[in-house]
Amino acid sequence: MEITFLGTGAGMPSKDRNVSAIILNLLQERNSLWLFDCGEATQHQILQTKIKPRKINKIFITHLHGDHIFGLPGFLSSRSFQGGEDPLTIYGPAGLKQFIDTCLNISETHLQYDIHIEEISEGTIFEDDTFIVQCKQLVHNLPSFAYKIIEKDLLGELNVEKLQSLGIKPGPIYRKIKESEQTILETGKVIYREDFIGPPKRGKMITIFGDTTYKDEHASFAKNSDVLVHEATFEADKEQLATNYFHSTTVQAAQIAKNANVNTLLLTHVSSRYLLEDMRILEKEAQDIFPNSYIAYDFYTFQIK
Repeated sequence: MEITFLGTGAGMPSKDRNVSAIILNLLQERNSLWLFDCGEATQHQILQTKIKPRKINKIFITHLHGDHIFGLPGFLSSRSFQGGEDPLTIYGPAGLKQFIDTCLNISETHLQYDIHIEEISEGTIFEDDTFIVQCKQLVHNLPSFAYKIIEKDLLGELNVEKLQSLGIKPGPIYRKIKESEQTILETGKVIYREDFIGPPKRGKMITIFGDTTYKDEHASFAKNSDVLVHEATFEADKEQLATNYFHSTTVQAAQIAKNANVNTLLLTHVSSRYLLEDMRILEKEAQDIFPNSYIAYDFYTFQIK
């Protein structure tokens, strides 16, 4: 599981940073990719990677500002041209369906796959055998959400030595034993998975915030996440400016990470007023509060271990 940033800028693109888009790579877990926000030119950013648009089967929109959604119509159309046939589900605030329907209808764009648009409110918005996705409304000048992706606990490791001690040799049978609660061997003997498997492994948890003003209570939603992705539009001494524009500073994002006891903080949505040579200063502001903080850049990939 890994996160790739396709756009890390705020408001409008710059020479160094495109606008918001993040890929959560779940190819190993479920043979799919999830996209969080889809700012202008997201499909162009994808062309610089090995990402296959047809593998993206879920899109989560944090809010409806242009730098987070203006890339959607182009991406949806290109996915169709590039062999995407599997259904696509798009989650986001009220108004998202109207935006997408209007763009597709006026441009007479005909997709070769079904799209399902789910306008969200706080709570659990998706759950299956392996993942849960929850959302929480933040504080912005229009509805903006955070998404928490929870991987359910994984089965423990097979006790190979114990199996071999019973004369069960390595092979396809091992997979069958792990995937089934009980297995009938060729000898007719019935064995039970629980007798040959170790304790479950904790699943990973990733929290991705949309644009927001700092609020202490936001930390509880990200509690104990392996990774928190949080906006850091402004430097530490621009706290009032951040408040005026419903955004956060580097230090405020770091304080959320610290209070939430996360493992890693990845900062994004950086204002175009800051140049490449400013990044170390901004990163250090966050690290002084929460040492395991890093400023993301376009095409940066972080592996979640």
